Amino acid sequence: MTGRAPVLSVRGLSVRFLMPGGRRVAAVTDAHFDVAAGECLALIGESGCGKSVLASALLGLLPGNAQTAGAALLGDLDLLATDERTFARTVRGRLVGLVPQSPAAHLTPVRTIRSQLEETVAELTGTRGRAALRKAAEAAAGRAAFPVDHLDHHPHALSGGLAQRAATALALVGDAPLLLADEPTTGLDRDLVDRTVDELRRHVDNKADGEGRALLMITHDLAAAERVADRIAVMYAGRIVELADAAAFFGAPGPRHPYSRGLLDALPDHAFTPIPGLPPELGALPDGCAFAARCGRATDACAVLPPLTGTVACHHPHAALPEAADRA
Repeated sequence: MTGRAPVLSVRGLSVRFLMPGGRRVAAVTDAHFDVAAGECLALIGESGCGKSVLASALLGLLPGNAQTAGAALLGDLDLLATDERTFARTVRGRLVGLVPQSPAAHLTPVRTIRSQLEETVAELTGTRGRAALRKAAEAAAGRAAFPVDHLDHHPHALSGGLAQRAATALALVGDAPLLLADEPTTGLDRDLVDRTVDELRRHVDNKADGEGRALLMITHDLAAAERVADRIAVMYAGRIVELADAAAFFGAPGPRHPYSRGLLDALPDHAFTPIPGLPPELGALPDGCAFAARCGRATDACAVLPPLTGTVACHHPHAALPEAADRA
């Protein structure tokens, strides 16, 4: 932690989808975390674990069959209790900048990237005048490594990587206190991944305006998370099962939750060993630990749901210190 007050404070955030026939899908369950000023928190986990649903809840973008509980405080504003008018006029772009998971759907298809950037700059910064808007739009594009000679293209003419960079440029315009990046490196090669996450990190570190900023980055890319994150939150089957300092998570002593260890062991530069089995359906979660069926450390105790105690939700976590590993 940075020792600063949280920009975002999430307490007991849960999302349920009401399906036909009365079935409920538990997409996110009882999430608790803070993101402090000057901090990047990376939320990681397998596809379908609820990461993007959590992001949608924070931005008021859930579908009509979603039910939420808990609180998500951005300053004095509870995002879970905010109406659409406030989201549209006050939150999106101004208080929370979004790098979306699907940029092609986020960009307006009938307008050029330049026109979309200039409109966003005018709306969020108050810049006026054709020359000033053109200069500001090109500067915004440069922050996201979007080539100036593609600004007059429409979204359909862009590759997936270019669309991602255009969406990132739009998200950075407002210099929002909280930047929410949902898979911001999709479709990018390694050099552009590094450049993109470095720019997101600069957004957090820039204190020129005297205000603290924070980054919540949702990602499958563990190398990107290791590069820029201060802390790691691991989500499995809709629950956050571990919160850890990034240096300890990727170094020594390593993750404490068996699932977190499995994610690292599956990487090519580690053991390259996949986690056996598949995650449970979010509409049919077990009463106990959702990872127990895939876990080599499972015991009878795992029939009871483990709470998040300290930094890990597990009945048999790995030891906190390397020298204690044999006793874990």
